[in-house]
Amino acid sequence: MLPRVILSCATMVAAVLSPAAADERPAYKIGLIAKSENNPVFIAARVGAEDAARELSKERNIDVEILWRTPADEDAQKQASFLEQLVVAGVDGIAISCTDASRVTPAINKAVERGIQIMCFDSDAPNSKRFCYHGSDDQEIGRAVMAELAAALGTAGGKIAVLAGNQTAPNLQARVRGVRAELARHANIRLVEVYYHKETAQDAAAKVREVQTAQPDIAGWAMVGGWPLFSDALMDWKPGEVKIVAVDALPAQLKYVEKGIVQALIAQRVYDWGHRSVELLVDRVHEGKQLPGPRDISRLDKVTRENVADYARNWDKWLGKSR
Repeated sequence: MLPRVILSCATMVAAVLSPAAADERPAYKIGLIAKSENNPVFIAARVGAEDAARELSKERNIDVEILWRTPADEDAQKQASFLEQLVVAGVDGIAISCTDASRVTPAINKAVERGIQIMCFDSDAPNSKRFCYHGSDDQEIGRAVMAELAAALGTAGGKIAVLAGNQTAPNLQARVRGVRAELARHANIRLVEVYYHKETAQDAAAKVREVQTAQPDIAGWAMVGGWPLFSDALMDWKPGEVKIVAVDALPAQLKYVEKGIVQALIAQRVYDWGHRSVELLVDRVHEGKQLPGPRDISRLDKVTRENVADYARNWDKWLGKSR
């Protein structure tokens, strides 16, 4: 028996001193599924995720790899297929922005049942087995939009309209509720109507022009999405004549603020959608950390004429132009 004991010890010492063993460190694959690959907000989220992977790999002596799986255009069925593909690829965790929660929930649940850590960002699937949601509180977005519009209108108040996109989208419904809740605090402001439309720049701008022409006494617009500002369709509006506050602060929207046509943009932290999601997933798969609750809510940023130039510089980083 003695020679076997000596051999076993020698083998153990060799394993400890082996360069390969010394260099070995944990490796994790994180899947990222956004709604559409060419939307600037999701490009920013991807950059954030890749930055987080590099930073965490260095800080924690691990290897984190991002697997980007996103349809060219919004397609919930493709998202569900990507979830299944990532499970087969052996990922440790997945972050997804759900185009249609009901369509992807079964695929999320199957992945969780196979031991994959799943979270949502930007657009949630609250009835799924995902462990958390990271992103904005949509009702708070609506409140913020209405509060800024009220400030822009001042004591004069007046009639306003709400531009609300797809009537069946749960996040937009929540934003409209937020607008209404804040509006109740302003007796000098009256809501004319909530207007729904196809979520394209062309359709949104056409709806705004149609309504404003028919009702020229509308003094302000609360836009719970920035759709008409993604094109130059409203750039001929006289600055300040009609007050506008909208959601998000994409590069195309910023020129409206610079010109004074839009008084404020309520910006979501889209870079953090990716960065924070990877942090939360790595915390969970590498360290077993648990969140205090199922919602990790991010702050909102206000973009006005005073800070629009500084804010615009963020997009060089978020779109990968500064690399």
